[in-house]
Amino acid sequence: MSRRIAFVATNGVEEVEFVQPRDAIRNAGGEAVLVSPVEEIQSLNGDIEPSAKYKADLAVADANPDDFDGLVLPGGTVNADTLRIDKEALAFIKAFMDAGKPIATICHGAWTLVELDVLKDRTLTSYLSIKTDIERAGGHWVDDEFVQDGNLVSSRDPNDLPAFNKGIVSFFKLA
Repeated sequence: MSRRIAFVATNGVEEVEFVQPRDAIRNAGGEAVLVSPVEEIQSLNGDIEPSAKYKADLAVADANPDDFDGLVLPGGTVNADTLRIDKEALAFIKAFMDAGKPIATICHGAWTLVELDVLKDRTLTSYLSIKTDIERAGGHWVDDEFVQDGNLVSSRDPNDLPAFNKGIVSFFKLA
């Protein structure tokens, strides 16, 4: 049985933080599903240069968390900042936290978790610039390439993708 993993992203997602984990999930036999508030997302390289466009597999408004085994929150400053104010995306993500389902986040992806106020007493990592946000939300920020705390795993930035991709395949029980 294939494990179904939701990738919540919108315009401004960091290209490599979406594509490489998606491909790692697929290569391990999982199903990666792009869930988005928009029909098509524009990815970026380095938060600046437009890269590829990706058609959403499912609108976040139509997505049911019960239909998924896990969640990935890729980074990209614009992506994460946009999702932080999208009520439907936040409700979808919060349902995973409330159910204790596996969540993987990289770089700025954790901003949505800060917004949801679900990081109290949780240990994670992220891009350095949101360290203070995580700490103010009650989380414990560490400077490691891959961190697991219960149902939450995290990595800092694209340099950590090898560890993140390997880690999420195991975390989502794909290998």
